[in-house]
Amino acid sequence: MGRLALSLALGSALLAGCARFDDSASSPFTPEPTFSPADPKPPKQGPPSTTRPSGPCIDPDPAVVATCLDTTAGMVGVAEGALVAERRTGRILRVIDPDQPPVEIARLDVDGSADGGLSDIALSPTYREDGLLYAYITTASDNRVVRIAEGGPPKDILTGIPKGASGNHGAIEWASPSQLLVLTGDAGNPGLASTPSSLAGKLLRVNSPAPGGAAAPEVAVSGIGIAGDLCRDGKDSIWFTDRTPVEDRLQRLGPDGSVGIAWTWPDRPGVAGCAAAADGVAVSLTNAKALAIAAADENTRAVTTAPTLLAQDRYGQLGGATIGPDGNVWVGTVNKTDGQPGPNDDRVVRIPPQSAGGTGPD
Repeated sequence: MGRLALSLALGSALLAGCARFDDSASSPFTPEPTFSPADPKPPKQGPPSTTRPSGPCIDPDPAVVATCLDTTAGMVGVAEGALVAERRTGRILRVIDPDQPPVEIARLDVDGSADGGLSDIALSPTYREDGLLYAYITTASDNRVVRIAEGGPPKDILTGIPKGASGNHGAIEWASPSQLLVLTGDAGNPGLASTPSSLAGKLLRVNSPAPGGAAAPEVAVSGIGIAGDLCRDGKDSIWFTDRTPVEDRLQRLGPDGSVGIAWTWPDRPGVAGCAAAADGVAVSLTNAKALAIAAADENTRAVTTAPTLLAQDRYGQLGGATIGPDGNVWVGTVNKTDGQPGPNDDRVVRIPPQSAGGTGPD
């Protein structure tokens, strides 16, 4: 498999060091932020509106964190910003604010054709101690999950996920410190999603993942179409998105293993990345060019009202999403391949979630 190149400028401080990452940012198993304005420490409402200097790759919008990226994909929040995957280039970038240029901390050899490439990234549950990252990638022969460590090649965790002309996007998320969830696309063949022997079109459980690529995953959910994203909330639920020929879906995997459809979009707005919190789920919409906020009942986790749309038509088509260190939802745009790119695309943008059931910004 391909080589891994690490940035010498910041790679050592990021992948081996721990001082930059506080507990809430570096561990997927600490309490998640809440979208509710009743939170005693409500999320910041974005940076102040200040006039920025003009010039190449300088966006006048103060909510824009990073500009002039290639097509973005999965994102994960860290203490000072976020790690952002570039799908076609295989780069993992650290972005903090518009005054600091993105820093490449890793690069994977990937097949970025069609919808493949570097789809998603996740921190190790013990990231502060081991500095490990995990990634879902497309290679010349398959889709797979790999583990990334500083100074060495990527190690295969799960290989042999079918690859097709489309349907190669996937996502990863930790359900517990010893169980990795893997969301796989249908490889352009919906029949594979219902084939028990195929790893395509599934939500998979990988217990105690270790290098070697020979993991025997358990199937949690079948029938996944075009895979979107996985996100974990503060109630031990896992939310996941996918697109089918008849509708887009937001589904939930409960801590007891139960699976239910939380919301569907018959108009197929292009569900993509998700970021979950205690009282709702933010879902990036690619075709609808907006961020949807779905309110979830505190006890049942049911979504009973239509999601609120934020920032519609403001930044173009949206892909990955995560909750940033400021409590805002950070999203990446995918205008270079799927939309009509502007001079500063693609970008990372922070969107204040306000209330999960509230009114979005003008």
